Amino acid sequence: MLQIPLEDTFADVVGKAMRGLQLNDLQVAAHAGVTAAAVASLRGGRYDDATARAVAPALRLGAEALAALGHDSWRPQPVAIAGLASFNTPYSDMTVNSYLAFDRSSGEAVAFDTGADCRGMLDFLTQEKLTLKLILLTHTHTDHIFDLARLQQGSAAPAYAGEREPLAAAEPFAAGREFQCGSLRIATRLTWGHSRGGITYVIAGLERPVAIVGDAVFASSMGGGAVSYADALRSNREQILTLPAATVLCPGHGPLTSVGEEQVHNPFFAA
Repeated sequence: MLQIPLEDTFADVVGKAMRGLQLNDLQVAAHAGVTAAAVASLRGGRYDDATARAVAPALRLGAEALAALGHDSWRPQPVAIAGLASFNTPYSDMTVNSYLAFDRSSGEAVAFDTGADCRGMLDFLTQEKLTLKLILLTHTHTDHIFDLARLQQGSAAPAYAGEREPLAAAEPFAAGREFQCGSLRIATRLTWGHSRGGITYVIAGLERPVAIVGDAVFASSMGGGAVSYADALRSNREQILTLPAATVLCPGHGPLTSVGEEQVHNPFFAA
C-alpha cells in the first residue's frame, strides 16, 4: 500500500494535549521550567529539543516519541495485506481514508467509511468482481461519510453507525455487535472522545488482525478529544492498545500503523 504522510506534526500533538488538558502557555511553562515564549514557539511549529523534552511530562506525553516527531525520524512500517484496500481522498485542506476488506472465496466486501469520494472504491469493487455487502461507519463526521449516498446507490449495501451517533441513512447498533462478511468476522468496540460514538472495527480472518479505528488513533497521534479528551485517551488505551501488538491499525487520516508501533512511538501513549 502507498505510504502517505503522517497526519500530525509535533506541534499538532502539543496543541491537542494543551487543549485537552485545558492548559495555556504560561501554565505549561510553569510546569516545565521554560518560558511561555518557548512553549508558544513549540506549539507554533518551531521545534526545539530541550523545550519539547521539558514540556512532555507537563503534557503527559512521551518525551522520546515527541522528539522523534520533532526530528522527523520515525514512520510506521509499510503494510500490505491481502484482502484489504485503502483509499485516500482530499477533503477541504486535508485528506481522509476509507477502506475495503474482502473475502476472495465468497467475493463479498465490507466498506469502512466513504471518504470524500467513493468512486475509487466503486471502481475497485467492479475491477475485482466483488459485491459490497456492508458499509460500516467509524463515526459520522462529514469527511468520513461525505459520499455515503453515492456508495449506497452504487452498491445497495446497508450502512450501519454506532447508536450514539444516529444518522438517517444508517441503521444504529450498540457497540459489541458482531458483523460477518464472507469468512471475515468483525467485532465492534466503542472508542469515543473524539466523537460521541466512535466505533473501532476489529477484523478477524485476514492474514493479520486489523482494526479500523477512524479518528481514535493516528500514527504517532490521535484525533482531537473534542467531546472528551480524557475518555478519548482512556478508550484508546483500553479498546485499541490492548489488542495484539501485530494488529494493523487503519486510521481515518495518515498512514497505516500497528498496535506495537503506537505503544512505542505515539507520544500520547508511549511511556
